[in-house]
Amino acid sequence: MSDSLHLSVLDLIPVRTNQSSADAVAGALALAQLADRLGYERYWFAEHHNMASVASTTPPVLIAAVAATTERIRVGSGGVMLPNHSPLVVAEQFAALEAIAPGRIDLGIGRAPGSDPVITQLLRLSGTTSDVDRFPDNIADILSLLSTDGATLRLTSGREYDIRATPAAAAVPTLWLLGSSDYSAKLAASLGLPYVFANHFSGDGIEAALHHYRTGYQPSEAHPEPRTFLTVNASVAPTKEEAYDRALPQLRTMARLRLGRPMHALETVDEALAAEPDAMSDEVIAAMAGRWIIGDAAQAIDAVRRLSSQYGVDEVMISPIAGARTAEPAGAGRTQTLELLAGAL
Repeated sequence: MSDSLHLSVLDLIPVRTNQSSADAVAGALALAQLADRLGYERYWFAEHHNMASVASTTPPVLIAAVAATTERIRVGSGGVMLPNHSPLVVAEQFAALEAIAPGRIDLGIGRAPGSDPVITQLLRLSGTTSDVDRFPDNIADILSLLSTDGATLRLTSGREYDIRATPAAAAVPTLWLLGSSDYSAKLAASLGLPYVFANHFSGDGIEAALHHYRTGYQPSEAHPEPRTFLTVNASVAPTKEEAYDRALPQLRTMARLRLGRPMHALETVDEALAAEPDAMSDEVIAAMAGRWIIGDAAQAIDAVRRLSSQYGVDEVMISPIAGARTAEPAGAGRTQTLELLAGAL
């Protein structure tokens, strides 16, 4: 892969009909190794909880597995949903990951819980979490804890107490803020941090968010210039018709989510094509499909370039949502998407 445009991968680890979590995770590790060989810039895992078709619940564990089985690709979270976690634990996890794969770790952080209210409450009952209202302070705390100098806590007695995420850090992960609103864009700008717009699930407001980020950017020592990219769902195949068929299982899953209907494992392409028509779902699907990249290799890479040019980014992160037919390996569509995009670039 050689071009001024860089491609990366966002993985939610889809779980399809009759597939185990072990199968899905094994497929994700194989896909990450393929992305490494094809020259993709980075490979990130999302954090979602209690979803029948999503196995990416614990990014740090998955990042460690991928870092141990790849050579050059950056690996990270897209992202850690900070309200679910203690800032100190997040800092310790990613300091350890940086020690496992020096210079290759990204810590992407989001402000949303990544789950429904019941799971959010259960996470809070299960262990130490952070207050969403203190999100800016928690980001600053993580930056301090990860730094080679660590952080200093002043106790009520007046004594200073030193805290470090790891005893002797030689380097630190790159911290990115993720979001789909002005809030995260403005916060990233004020802290001098890189920013990612989550276009794969919310295409609204991207122009305003990037405008706020770039115009309000306060240079930091680590990041003297603003740095941003966006995500997008993609299904790429030899023909546009096949690409749409392979996108249909994920389109139907997202339609169920948005319509508040029961969720289940991701359908195969054959199951999705055989489903009865549903006017409400079809309307939602049509709207989403218009925002996703669905086409052959030439059409897809052209769409990626248009996104890059329109929003002034030199990197686009692909969420490979292409499904597989019943007789195929579960990752067939995702593998094909990455291979065709890399070959067209």
